Amino acid sequence: MRGFLAGSPLRDAQKALHEVVYVELPSTGSSTSKGEAIGAVESVKASVDIYSPLTGEIVEVNSELEEKPELINEDPYGKGWLVLIKPSNLSEELKELMTSEQYAEFLKEEIKKEGE
Repeated sequence: MRGFLAGSPLRDAQKALHEVVYVELPSTGSSTSKGEAIGAVESVKASVDIYSPLTGEIVEVNSELEEKPELINEDPYGKGWLVLIKPSNLSEELKELMTSEQYAEFLKEEIKKEGE
């Protein structure tokens, strides 16, 4: 997190996706709820939704990913970040956040469902 902003990178989950080729992100200024689909990531292996980790307002999106989606694979903790969210219910929702490992497992299950 940066100050009051929560970042949403794909972190270790990008390993389950392999080579990312397209990213769809929400609009800056839009509101989101925890668990809501706010975009999608398409890879050579699958397409999965991006779910908001927190309730709040999307205050910034990484528009560089539109032209360089591979940044998610190359630098998921740095240049491959997705969105910044200004949380509105942080104290309650912070307890329920997934670790990067848990989210990677969640995405693996989503990818399996895509293949069925």
